[in-house]
Amino acid sequence: MRDIRVCVITDNEFLFHGFKKIIQKYSGIYEFEFYYSYFNTGIMPECFAKEEYRPICLKNENEQFFSKFDLFLSIHCKQLFPKELVMKHRCINIHPGFNPYNRGWFPQVFSIIDKQPVGVTIHEMDAELDHGPIIIQQEIPIYEHETSFDVYQKIQELELKLLADNLEVLILGDYKTWLPDFEGNINNEADFRSLCELDMDRVGTFREFLDILRATTFAPYDNAYFLDKDNNKIFVSVNLKKS
Repeated sequence: MRDIRVCVITDNEFLFHGFKKIIQKYSGIYEFEFYYSYFNTGIMPECFAKEEYRPICLKNENEQFFSKFDLFLSIHCKQLFPKELVMKHRCINIHPGFNPYNRGWFPQVFSIIDKQPVGVTIHEMDAELDHGPIIIQQEIPIYEHETSFDVYQKIQELELKLLADNLEVLILGDYKTWLPDFEGNINNEADFRSLCELDMDRVGTFREFLDILRATTFAPYDNAYFLDKDNNKIFVSVNLKKS
C-alpha cells in the first residue's frame, strides 16, 4: 500500500510557513507536495529555493498528475480548481469566510460592510466558487476598531488552529459534512474595485463611510481612493486605536 499523498496549493506565504510547522508531526506518515499559482509573481524566492514549493497551472494538468494524490488542499489558492479535478478527486478548501455568506473575494471586506458573519470554513470543493459540503466552520467577531487587515489576521490564525486540530481527520476523510440552508451571495473582483472608488458626493451616515474605509484598509496596499480636481488618485485609509 502506497503512502497517502497530499497536494497543497497555497498562494499565502504566512499560511505556507504555518502549515509546514503543523505537518512536522506527520513526517514519515503522510507525503506533502507544495505548489503555488503560476501567475503569482509575488512569492518570495526563499520559499522555493529548495524546490519544495513549485508553480502550477491546474487547468494544464491532466489525470496522470491528479491521480498521484489522495487529497488536494487549497489554502488561499488564487486559481480555480478545474471541474475534472473536483468531480473526480477529493479536494478541500480552507476558505477565509463563513459560508454561504460573502463567498468569493475578500469575505472580511464585505462582512464589515454588510454585517454578515465572517470566519473560517473548511469544505469539500465542487464546481462552484467557495461552495460544497461543509466539514468545519467557526465564526469570528468583528469589532468596530478593526480594519480588514485586522480581521484577516485573525482569520489566518484561526485557519492554522483548525488545521492543526483537524489535519489528520481531513486527510483520512474521517468526518461528516453538512450543506448550508441557502446559497448565500458571491462577491468578485469588480465588486471590490467598485467599493474602492469613493464617491465624494454620496450622501450617507459617517458610520457608513467609516465602514468603507475600515473595509478597504489593508496595509501595505493602497485601495480606497478619490479623484482630485486634476484627476489624480488620492488614496485613503484609516488608523483606528482602541483605548
